[in-house]
Amino acid sequence: MTIQAGSRWQNWGRSVEATPQFVGRANTVGDVVDTLTFARERGTTVRAIGAGHSFTPIAATEGVLLDVSGLRGLLGVDGRLVTLGAGTHLHELPELLAPHGLALENMGDINVQTIAGALSTGTHGTGARFGGLATQVRGATIVTASGELLHIDRDHHADLLPAIALGLGALGVLVAVQLECVPEFVLSAVERPEPAETVLAEWEQRIAEHDHFEFYSWPHADLVSTKTNTRLPADAQREPLGPMREWFDNRFMSNTVFRLSLEMLRAMPAMIPPMNRLSVRLEADRAFSDYSWNVFSTVRTTRFREMEYAIPVAEVPAALREVHDLIERKNWKISFPIEVRASAADDLWLSTAAGRPTGYIAVHRYWKDDEREYFREVEAIMRAHDGRPHWGKMNSRTADDLRPSYPRFDDFLAARDRLDPDRLFQNPYLARVLGA
Repeated sequence: MTIQAGSRWQNWGRSVEATPQFVGRANTVGDVVDTLTFARERGTTVRAIGAGHSFTPIAATEGVLLDVSGLRGLLGVDGRLVTLGAGTHLHELPELLAPHGLALENMGDINVQTIAGALSTGTHGTGARFGGLATQVRGATIVTASGELLHIDRDHHADLLPAIALGLGALGVLVAVQLECVPEFVLSAVERPEPAETVLAEWEQRIAEHDHFEFYSWPHADLVSTKTNTRLPADAQREPLGPMREWFDNRFMSNTVFRLSLEMLRAMPAMIPPMNRLSVRLEADRAFSDYSWNVFSTVRTTRFREMEYAIPVAEVPAALREVHDLIERKNWKISFPIEVRASAADDLWLSTAAGRPTGYIAVHRYWKDDEREYFREVEAIMRAHDGRPHWGKMNSRTADDLRPSYPRFDDFLAARDRLDPDRLFQNPYLARVLGA
């Protein structure tokens, strides 16, 4: 166990900072147990930290900040079931899984998170027949507040699995996770600009007909950038982007040029509408195919802040139009596109897709811009559509107003009382969204 005096910590999006009293680094499960003992003896709290890619203060603490990134790697393979150290980063999975001919069933478009952080906050991709990452969990091992090593799967404490799979770090420290994978596969990708009204009119048809469909809706523009991915067998012929095209599209244009344009537009906000209209026309119009992990995820080096809401899938077009109307009515100049995705219903207690097919609308702002009024007004629109906030993205919700949206909310709180009655894992964010 390594525990040092704490120092100032910031998340990736620079939306949260904290100064923990202590910082612990765990390389073994024993280190986690010892850190929790250390905290209990001093009457302080513990929050586990991975990549720091959440935009909410879900990991922030004034107590002990426990870095679990040392608990990484492939721990076991049993058919399609793989056991991973909780600190394993998503971008490490292709190298770990490919030798076994396996892949994650679905992924989001960012892969820098640890598996524990991605699960605990409800990370998801897109695809109306596919759930979020937590729906792939078949077992987990946690260290509880008492220091007990607890293994949960369908044969052991199965009643806790729907809570542990997506637990906000409120039930214990994840140290290992068992996921059900699928045989590796190829994705055929088609990306192109299309008329916004056509895509909105065909929204439910598009997500039903295609394995994975999403789009980016640019404020002040009448085109959207669509992404359509089709699943193919692993032995399908691949036509990947060449190294130069990949660098130019995904790194130079989507990151370097985009970041420079955002800096320029901060000084000239009147240029944002015409720049957005130009940007969507210049967005990559391309078709390629590659292994799934090379298509699902993209490089994101431009810092931003994000709020994402999950709403009933059929309400996406209406809600998105309301957001665009809001932007125009307020005469805001918004330089970041709005991301729109879909996922299948699931039965995880705190999943944003619990009990209903779900559409996701995510709004962003450059990290140097003030997001508060924009996010507050968009949040009001999403709440009117019975929206549920992504746990790792900015929101202002409280336990009292979240409870009606989650049929199993009180069951989760009961599991929390059972596993952490003294709130060793409490912090201000959890106190707000789950209650004391």
